[in-house]
Amino acid sequence: MATVADLIIKIEKRLGTAVTCQIINEQLLVDVAISDLLRVAKFLRDDNALRFSQLIDVCGVDFLHYGLSDWATDSSSSEGFSRGVGPGQYVAEEDIDFPARFAVVYQLLSIKYNHRLRLRCFAPGDTPRVPSVVDLWPAANWYEREAFDLYGILFDGHPDLRRLLTDYGFVGHPFRKDFPLIGEVEMRFDATEQRVVYEPVSIKPRTLVPKVIKHVGHNE
Repeated sequence: MATVADLIIKIEKRLGTAVTCQIINEQLLVDVAISDLLRVAKFLRDDNALRFSQLIDVCGVDFLHYGLSDWATDSSSSEGFSRGVGPGQYVAEEDIDFPARFAVVYQLLSIKYNHRLRLRCFAPGDTPRVPSVVDLWPAANWYEREAFDLYGILFDGHPDLRRLLTDYGFVGHPFRKDFPLIGEVEMRFDATEQRVVYEPVSIKPRTLVPKVIKHVGHNE
């Protein structure tokens, strides 16, 4: 049975600089540029030595504030969740740089060889666009709609790119890291107008500080 290292050799031999391979948590991650996405995806599906015929999942990723934290627990007291900190008060944990804020990740399965592969494509800009893979894997249809709905990622060539989980007229994309936890608008019934009205939210956003668990010895 081929190992993950064997898969890297096969893929890099055929695709060369079109892909970048690495092993993370014993699973193969293949990075590909937008311009090569469909060509690489078709190769992974059709090559006799690979046969990644099944698409398990497609998801969006927002790397905004990656490696940063709102949870300054080391300096907070043990009084629990009674206080909050304002947004943007981040504590740097590591210096990580990605080619773009948004990425689309495809989880592939080779039923023939029992291999799994994660294909990742970074999409630049605040309105990212990537080609749809629905023609290669029809199962991508609703997955791509979900990524569009939650992250605002556009899939060129998708046959019916509409929101899937949020309501009609929903504003924004709720899985983006800069989307407020309280939402963009609030709604109420106006007795005078006899209808439901939408207004900007009146709640001030904040991040709750979690309780610090103090580690003590047996003799304390």
